[in-house]
Order: sequence, then C-alpha cells, then structure tokens
Amino acid sequence: MYIIGLTGNIATGKSTVAHILRDLGAEVIDADRLAHSVMEPGTDVWRAIRQAFGPEVVGPDGAIDRRRLGAIVFADPAALARLEAIVHPAVGRELVRRLEALRSQPQPPSVVVIEAIKLLESSLASLCNAVWVVVAPREAQLERLVRMRGLTPEEAEARINAQPPVEPKLARADVVLYNDGSLDHLRCQVEEAWRRIRR
Repeated sequence: MYIIGLTGNIATGKSTVAHILRDLGAEVIDADRLAHSVMEPGTDVWRAIRQAFGPEVVGPDGAIDRRRLGAIVFADPAALARLEAIVHPAVGRELVRRLEALRSQPQPPSVVVIEAIKLLESSLASLCNAVWVVVAPREAQLERLVRMRGLTPEEAEARINAQPPVEPKLARADVVLYNDGSLDHLRCQVEEAWRRIRR
C-alpha cells in the first residue's frame, strides 16, 4: 500500500487534487473530516474544546460552532496551538485505525492518500511514502475562502496569516503541484505525478 501525504496551506486546492486522485483510483482519507468526527458532541475532544474555550463555542445544536471557534483561534497563535494539541492526537489515532482497516482488507487499495493541512507539522508524515504539496497564489486563496466558505475578507486574511510559511513544506515535498491556472492545468500535473508512481 503506497501512501501519499497530500498537504498545502489553506484554500490552495488540496481537496481538488484529492478528488482527481480518487478518480484515478486512490483511496482518500480526509484528516479534516476525521477532525469533524472526533469533535462530535459528547466525545472527549468535544469536552476538552468546551473546557478550553468556553460554552460559547458550542452551538444551539450541541455541536462545536467551528466559525466561532475559528474566530478565536485564528486571531491568537497560543489558542490555535491549544486547539491543535487537543484535536491532532485524536485525529492521528483515528487515521492509523483507518489505515490498519484498509491494510487488513482482502484486497487493500494500492494507493492511499492522506489529505491533511498539518501533515508535516504532525507525526502523520512518517506514515507516508511521499509528500505532495499544493501551492496557490495568495489572492486565489483569499478568493476561494470568501466564495466557497462564506468568510469575510478579514476572516480569510486572518486564516491565511495564521498558516505557517509554505517554504518548509516545499523543502520536504516529493511532488509540488502549482494550482495557479485552470483545473485542466492542475489535473495534468496530478496525472503526470500519478503515472510516475504507477511506474
């Protein structure tokens, strides 16, 4: 089972690349989706977040209000670090469990993609055979956050500014994908990198 770690800063197009890889036959595990599941009401992570950030980050439905929590953590690096210390270990454990379940299948997938924004800042990279990094111009990131996630330009700026610089990611990348043009341009890069690993 060949494992690709797919990363890049916020709104660079990781999910788009993951969709292309899924179309090519890869099994994709989305760490952000796992983070949603470990934060569900009543979980240890949910309780720890409520304790760390107060009952105001819990919405009327009992779920963590991610927008309200985001407004707190993306304005304060210490708060962001506190949240990551709560969420990341639980996501890591769930991810390892998923990988083990895939490996134990009668016919395990030949390629698995772990899509994770904090792949290199966590221990997840050690699970991977290769690291793929997606990069995009800052103005494209801003536009996507406003258009696709409904953030204000100020909220989008705060989220981009809270990200670590991309250079250390590039230094550890086996493949760099430039999402600075059309979808076809991105797809061509993904397909070329896919052909190399299939060889």
